[in-house]
Amino acid sequence: MTISNNRKQELTRWRLILGQSAEQQLEGMSGTAAGSLLDDELRLMDEALAAIYDDTAGGIEVESGRRGAGLGPSAPRLAKWLGDIRRFFPTDVVSVIQADAIERKGLTQLLYEPETLAQVKPDIRMVATLMSLKGRIPEKTKDTARQLVSAVVEEIKKRLENDIRRAVTGALNRRKHSPLPSLAGTDWKTTIRRNLKHYNQERGILIPERFYFFDRARRSKEWTVILDIDQSGSMADSVIYASVTGSIFASLPSLDTRVVLFDTEVVDLSEQCANDPVDMLFGVQLGGGTDINKSVAYCEQYIVEPRKTLFILISDLYEGGNQAQLLRRMEALVESGVKVISLLALSDTGVPSYDEGVAKRLAKMGIPCFGCTPDLLPELVEGALKGNDLNELAAKIGGSKKA
Repeated sequence: MTISNNRKQELTRWRLILGQSAEQQLEGMSGTAAGSLLDDELRLMDEALAAIYDDTAGGIEVESGRRGAGLGPSAPRLAKWLGDIRRFFPTDVVSVIQADAIERKGLTQLLYEPETLAQVKPDIRMVATLMSLKGRIPEKTKDTARQLVSAVVEEIKKRLENDIRRAVTGALNRRKHSPLPSLAGTDWKTTIRRNLKHYNQERGILIPERFYFFDRARRSKEWTVILDIDQSGSMADSVIYASVTGSIFASLPSLDTRVVLFDTEVVDLSEQCANDPVDMLFGVQLGGGTDINKSVAYCEQYIVEPRKTLFILISDLYEGGNQAQLLRRMEALVESGVKVISLLALSDTGVPSYDEGVAKRLAKMGIPCFGCTPDLLPELVEGALKGNDLNELAAKIGGSKKA
């Protein structure tokens, strides 16, 4: 029996997907000898996958090259496995496999041995796992864990910092004028007023003799920005992104930034966030209940000038405290002039499960509730600081994720 190369490649892919239990049947379909569907390199890839995804066999027996008793506690064996998956798969797939290794197989050895943890790809999912294991990471691993978290924080800052700075700079304190031309910084009101004498009645147009532009000077602490962050377990990615975003806000002289985290208790991490977001993340305790009302009550002390305050609640809105009082507080914030936004998620993965009833009540108050990716946050903040309609912003940015 002969088989085309395309057919053999198709059966080989199915062999990798289905695992060793399907090998005999697939080889019968191809008419080849046992084990011939996979060459040596594909066999290594298969073993790396089987360690996590084959429920009928334990994992990788490195010495024999066959599946056997699992990865086991050996750091060298784990190191080889990590090397294999990084060799065979792209970085985004490696992130998923690492997370599954912990979730499906309980391979916490990935996080307990410095030499093994050092080979883990730094990514947001791994940082979330480290945060969930706070207090259980061995002392010998803490420095390595901190380096991993620091690498992810720096990556997020590089991704967001320039856009956030540009957005805030472009939105605030555009009073003085600059001789440097910029369409985005044109002061149209002043330009029109000072050039009225150049209106051409015959042609019906205004021909400006001079344009006026806003400069980029900013008064210190012109606006207060409050990030009120739910640190329940389901909000892990949002906590990480919000913490790094808070550190960027805190570095801007025009903003008085407050970063508050809550479960059933409230923790003010504004100082740690401004100094070192890595320290802040190691201060986060994921999990526990949720008392949003208590956190909002705490944040009220920072609202000195309501119309110059942006309050961003990052939560799935499952309230374990006094829901009625929470809704009254949120309505009072809106009525006082505070710009209030409810982000159901600040993550790359979309909107998680959330309390639709509370979201709809907030939306009726004029508080938009939607999920937002980190890359869209600068546009959201710029629009809010410029005084744009928040519901229109939500419709534009949140799209189908809007509550």
